[in-house]
Amino acid sequence: MFKNKFLCNIGLMAAAMLTAVPASAQTASTSSGQAFPAKPVRIIVPFPAGGGLDFTTRVVAQKLGEVWAQQVVVENRPGASGMIGAELVVRSPKDGYTLLSCSPAEVSLNAALYPKMPYDPFRDLAPISLTALYANLITVHASMPVRTWKEFAALSKRTPGGIGYASSGTGSTQHLTGEWLKRNAGIDLLHVPYKGAAPATTDLVGGQIPSGILGVAPLTPHLKSGRLRGIVVTTAQRTATLPDIPTLAEAGVKGFDSSQWFGILTPAGTPAAVIAKINADLQRVLALTDVKERLASQGGDAHHSSAEAFGLFMKAEHTKYAKVIAEAKIKVD
Repeated sequence: MFKNKFLCNIGLMAAAMLTAVPASAQTASTSSGQAFPAKPVRIIVPFPAGGGLDFTTRVVAQKLGEVWAQQVVVENRPGASGMIGAELVVRSPKDGYTLLSCSPAEVSLNAALYPKMPYDPFRDLAPISLTALYANLITVHASMPVRTWKEFAALSKRTPGGIGYASSGTGSTQHLTGEWLKRNAGIDLLHVPYKGAAPATTDLVGGQIPSGILGVAPLTPHLKSGRLRGIVVTTAQRTATLPDIPTLAEAGVKGFDSSQWFGILTPAGTPAAVIAKINADLQRVLALTDVKERLASQGGDAHHSSAEAFGLFMKAEHTKYAKVIAEAKIKVD
């Protein structure tokens, strides 16, 4: 029996949860009696190639292919904030051969942002495991006269209309982090949504916008060059990529943490033994040193969880962000 600790942050609480993988997972079979997997597996990425989710999925897929001695094909099916790709998986056979590599959007956020969805993420998809956590970072252009959270908060109050901050889009975890901070941390911010992290980073580096709440990966080279300055990470713990940058909690803002988390889902109704088999092999893959190093190079931390813990985590994330969305009256087109 494999065991490891999974830190699951639920609202204002953090609880350590043990994961356990049944020994029977090692011999999971399909409905035809063949050992799983007996043919190629495809993993749907519901966003374009080149992003953090796509990168993480391809790292994991390569190693799963080696473990399974089967081809693991990554397919990008972008559109509708991830819902096109997710719906494709929901409508796939319930056999473990079509998986969804998910982010918060198509599971926990869209359920609060959209009055109607083509699927119910908590009814129609079964969790398998987390794969990675990527910190969000509050950062400023190097010309800004702030180096600490206290200085950033003070400047925001002196800035008419608030300090403008870039996010990767309306309804993203970065946007929702900013909205929570406006209401709970005594600062004044003005949201400037972009169509992705890349254009937001470009304008931030160019000085077109003074600050940003964005994922660590696109910001790291500019932090190292000195063109940007990191203020705080929004996760519960510091990130290994930027160990000298404190967390919001360390800066005195407690009660909220946000990240870009990724995980693997399958259509609800997939046999429990198949889910357990995939979970066990993900645990093996995510523990590999080279996988950890490749994810860390982009600002990510490899994370494995039990299927049950991941399901609870997704629901807790939905509850947390739904409250922010309702309070801020956020709507998407």
